[in-house]
Amino acid sequence: MSRLKSIILLLMPFAAWSNGISCKLIPVDTAYSATSVNVAVFRANSVVSKDSMQYVAYYDPEGYLTIGRRVHGSDDWTIERQQYRGNVADAHNVISIMIDDNDILHASFDHHGHPLKYCRSVAPGSLTLGPLEPMTGVIEDDVTYPEFYKLPDGQLLFAYRSGASGRGNLVMNRYDTSTGKWSRLHDNLIDGENERNAYWQICTGPDGTIHLSWVWRETWMVETNHDLCYARSRDNGVTWERSDGTPYSLPITISTAEVACHIPQNSELINQTSMSTDNAGNPYIATYWREQGDSVPQYRLVWHDGTGWNNRQVSQRTEPFSLAGGGTKMIPIARPRVLIDNDKVYYITRDAERGSKVTIYHGDIDDPYLTPVDVTDFGVDAWEPSYDTELWKEHGKLHIYVQEASQGDGEKVTTATPKMVYILEVSPL
Repeated sequence: MSRLKSIILLLMPFAAWSNGISCKLIPVDTAYSATSVNVAVFRANSVVSKDSMQYVAYYDPEGYLTIGRRVHGSDDWTIERQQYRGNVADAHNVISIMIDDNDILHASFDHHGHPLKYCRSVAPGSLTLGPLEPMTGVIEDDVTYPEFYKLPDGQLLFAYRSGASGRGNLVMNRYDTSTGKWSRLHDNLIDGENERNAYWQICTGPDGTIHLSWVWRETWMVETNHDLCYARSRDNGVTWERSDGTPYSLPITISTAEVACHIPQNSELINQTSMSTDNAGNPYIATYWREQGDSVPQYRLVWHDGTGWNNRQVSQRTEPFSLAGGGTKMIPIARPRVLIDNDKVYYITRDAERGSKVTIYHGDIDDPYLTPVDVTDFGVDAWEPSYDTELWKEHGKLHIYVQEASQGDGEKVTTATPKMVYILEVSPL
């Protein structure tokens, strides 16, 4: 049942900083927070905009898929709880949404090796989701990590893993807004050959190029992550090539993949982070790992400048930690998101060294180190960043999904009570 929710605007105690960044927190609703299922970095997306409307999705305190909508500039949300309930005890089982050019909302949710759960709004502009339906009906019985991406021509991409950690493949579909139908692009774009799987991140550039990067994992154990690889598509995902334009023979395997940065196993290399592009369409990849001989993992940025691959350290962390084991981990730092505006870098994360607040590292790509700024005055525990990608692409505005949430190490549920979901408006950038 839909309800109109008028909430008094909460302004953060620090309205501005000397560096010119100011923030405003817009409360949405209370949501489930005993795992990180609402705040995982691989939500694509948690919040999206089209024209004057912004949409947000989350599991409510009882685990029901819930959709909120507001007009930009307003603090009033229309909230509608759906008929679908997710297994919120498993932090993999995230909700991902996208709004298409016909104002139809698409949602996929509640997967960790389960049959596809996909639905869309019953009418343009409606918050009510219709019945579950297949996309193509093929290779849809073992789905994890559903992600939507919008292309400049209005078509949608949908990516997911088929198979398990250590032996999964990347499946990709495309949605035609003129017909309202999904078609299969690739049954297996990146092939783990039943020996490993790729943990990927995707973004679209200003010219419509799709950029894809990934790390390989040899088993379900996170310490077997290694090497950062890359591919791109200039024809809406049909064919793929290396950064120098050399075509790939599909599917891409470990023997054919372009390596953007060699990183050995047991380097505290994290999987499933984020990508962005600069105004020229060059790809940037945010991640973290530990250099050989050092004990402290550092945030890093790997990018292609049009000639070759580069990488640099972003943070100056001092506290060591180690990644090992399987399941959702409670890690002292969040997997990062990165945005590029000309030569300016904005790197969004959370670090226990800084009180687990939402932090944005920013500066020029050539700066020796980026400057960290805390943009909340409260800790967010296991939160990882996701943001309104369409609002950023269309208007250069940064709106971040923020919610304090907890996570027990190795897929354990905590006793955390429901916490408020906020949209954090950050300006100017």
